[in-house]
Amino acid sequence: MKVALPLLKNEDLISEEDRRKVKMEILPGLHRIECPIGPRYVALYAIVGKVDILLVDTGFDDSIRETLVPYFKEHNLSLSKVRYALNTHSDYDHTGGNGAVKELMPNALVCCGERDRPMIEDLQLMIDDRYNEFAHDHGFAESQEAIDFIRTVAFESKIDIGFAGNERIDLGSRMVEILHTPGHSWGHISVLDEQTGAVIIGDAVLGESVLLADGAPAFPPTYRFVEAYRSTIRLLKAYKPSEVLTSHYPRYQGQLGLDFLDISLAYTDRIEKICFETLQEAAKPITMLELIEIAHTRMGPWPDPVYKYLVYPVLGHLEVLESYGKIKRSKNSAGIDTFSV
Repeated sequence: MKVALPLLKNEDLISEEDRRKVKMEILPGLHRIECPIGPRYVALYAIVGKVDILLVDTGFDDSIRETLVPYFKEHNLSLSKVRYALNTHSDYDHTGGNGAVKELMPNALVCCGERDRPMIEDLQLMIDDRYNEFAHDHGFAESQEAIDFIRTVAFESKIDIGFAGNERIDLGSRMVEILHTPGHSWGHISVLDEQTGAVIIGDAVLGESVLLADGAPAFPPTYRFVEAYRSTIRLLKAYKPSEVLTSHYPRYQGQLGLDFLDISLAYTDRIEKICFETLQEAAKPITMLELIEIAHTRMGPWPDPVYKYLVYPVLGHLEVLESYGKIKRSKNSAGIDTFSV
């Protein structure tokens, strides 16, 4: 089965007037720049110290050229002051502007979590191991159209620094801490701005649905490694952040940020319960895609084909249930993995 990503069309892009509304200095020296990706956006962040600027995520190639560069000019921010351009994780809408960063920001060091480095440096590896992970054993592969689209908007570059987590960076009278926040990917990292107490988490936590720009559900939360994801949520809660700043969601200030973390953690328990109950009710071995076809309306409100991106969390939960000895895995006659109680 091949499922295409929702492709971007010119008529889907938000207007320049609306773009200006979503680019702002949200806290002293902390800027949020929402870059359109069709009917959604990816929020980039710039933390400004007295000496250096740290950029969190690079979006698509045109996110840098058409949105971030004009924003820097409007706000008298120097591109040459960008010392660190940090990819929170190995997804093309967070790394696709790395080439533009290297071209336009002469002093920038491109950084990421060390475990995500190989995929960020090699776009084909990202396509094979991240987006087509489910092709061989589960019969779910991206369409060629989707792969071709990725190649038009994302351009790889070498990584200068790989972080493990717990590093602190001095931007000049402003310290930030790098947090290892796996779950969506193994090498996912987040940034704590010590001056404001805000934590920039990329896609480390994903609520009950990824959202469109208008707040409507876009597609399922694509966390993949469940126990790591749960640990990440608990870690972020322990910091009691003043704000939880994500890539595809509104600002979550104060208690709203803690509520977002709680909702995300509760969702993992709900999905795991649905997976187990669906296998019990099936009373025979079924594939992961068959499970999703049966249960997706209980998991969230997404239309066809995007609900099939439940493959990410569902496989993660099936792996957890298998590790607990609650379910068994086998192969059907087509060589596809099946699961049963």
